[in-house]
Amino acid sequence: MKSIRYLLTTFFLIQNIFLLTAQTTAGREFWVTYGKISNILISPANVNDFQFQIRIVNGKDSTSVTIFFTDLGTSQNFTIEPYEIYDYNLDNTEKYAVYNSTTGTSNYSIRITTSNSVSAYTFGNYLGLGDVTNLLPVTVLGTEYYNLTYKGQTSNFLDAYLIIATQDTTHLYHNNDSITTLNAGQVYYRTSTTDMTGALITSNNPIALFAVHQATQTPDGERKSLFQQMNPINTFGTKFFVPSAICEVDRIRIVVTQNGTDILQTGGAIQSVLGGQTTLTNLQAGDFVELEMLLNSNGCFIKSNYPIGVCSYLRSTFFSVTGCSNYSSSAQTWVPGIEQTISKVILAPFVSSPISNQNQFALVCTQTDTKDSTKVSIDGATPAVLSSNDWYDNAASGMSFYRFELTELSTSYIFSNPKGMIIFGYGTRYLVGGLSNYYYLTGFDLHNSNAVFFANDVHHSNLPDTTFCSKTVNFRSETSELSTETGHIKWYIDYNDGNGYVDEPSALDQKQWSKNFENGIYPIKMWVCFANGDEATITSTLKIQALWIKIRNVRY
Repeated sequence: MKSIRYLLTTFFLIQNIFLLTAQTTAGREFWVTYGKISNILISPANVNDFQFQIRIVNGKDSTSVTIFFTDLGTSQNFTIEPYEIYDYNLDNTEKYAVYNSTTGTSNYSIRITTSNSVSAYTFGNYLGLGDVTNLLPVTVLGTEYYNLTYKGQTSNFLDAYLIIATQDTTHLYHNNDSITTLNAGQVYYRTSTTDMTGALITSNNPIALFAVHQATQTPDGERKSLFQQMNPINTFGTKFFVPSAICEVDRIRIVVTQNGTDILQTGGAIQSVLGGQTTLTNLQAGDFVELEMLLNSNGCFIKSNYPIGVCSYLRSTFFSVTGCSNYSSSAQTWVPGIEQTISKVILAPFVSSPISNQNQFALVCTQTDTKDSTKVSIDGATPAVLSSNDWYDNAASGMSFYRFELTELSTSYIFSNPKGMIIFGYGTRYLVGGLSNYYYLTGFDLHNSNAVFFANDVHHSNLPDTTFCSKTVNFRSETSELSTETGHIKWYIDYNDGNGYVDEPSALDQKQWSKNFENGIYPIKMWVCFANGDEATITSTLKIQALWIKIRNVRY
């Protein structure tokens, strides 16, 4: 079977619940490839036993999709309906054309292109021993990455990463040492006997980077593969909230991008691991720190003075842990910054083959003071508020999380919160003696988190979908450490009078300011200069439609 379709046909759902602009990391072009995904030393002759699945989440318009296999030179073309979740399962020929088992360069990649913006994910699975990752659209890929992986201190399997070039003549560097040159669609596969967390991967053109450890332990116990696409450095943040998943004991890794980085955290305990640091102060670029988080900490709050990257890991263990039978296995997900929230997201369970003995969950994170605004709609039903009694509140961050079980394995779920949220998906499959897990990021806004702004407490990425009834707008910026020179923050407004953006002089160097607007649509731009000399420009659109009602005086 090539595909599985989850169709959303309820009129109420289409009209009131799901908008494409609220879906995560949407785009029209994605790249993906696969590495080894088993704790058994499998040869390429057994690849036909693997499950490689691509998931496309569509928006409000019918969308044509092309899945192009670089090594085969062939494509699969199909159309998906509005609000459809479409799963494409690779056949055996296609699996061999995307599976990397030998280090070096190959053509083992897939390019996904669509006529409208969609979100994409992929599942690499062998007998339930796989992992899931979200896919990043080409428009947000970068040229600078820090790798985050997990070698495990007793694993006999090699650490690995995969790089896909999106343009011809792409030069690759590992810790500033030249690796190779790729053309568009070519893949570079690198393995190592040591943990490659903290490795600096750079290029002259945008690339896609995947961490693909074949079978690791986090930190011990059952071995299982990791599969996670890395985010470029320009999307790293300075404030993070990490929720706790099913096993009540999670590991967190933090990688540092700049010298002199100081980290403050609440809810985790520093671990001594090979290659990791045991301090949170004066860290240097490429250093990483590992934390262990228990469920009773109600999540982990992390903040830093410079941008950092964060991944969370389901822990593998031989010990008895509540909800994890005798042991559980490793899985990895990217953790976005707190401000990278969205208001709506759609997801469906990833079901491994065979389907029996599986549990699927959504891990919902939002602000504590607005958690009761979080709703879920199942298969197009009227949205219901999540139970107020089942939230875990983290006082240090002002964030809360909710573990929602996806009991219907063949339907879709839509979560919404107008104040914003971040959602992870994870699943477990009961094997002999324990669990096999997957973990992935499904709901977040991949904008540059080093500089964001809010208008009446609405994040800039959500402004185009928001209409304000008040003519008074309060602006607020949140940024990494800025330059102390005059002119380090500038604000611009386009009044649609043909003159383009106009500088707002009263807001110069102001992180908070207010302005009155007439009804209309106003493009807004914030420019900042960081302490290290880097610059960032954030744009969005403000919509004002204030309603004034005149009441006539009536004499009796």
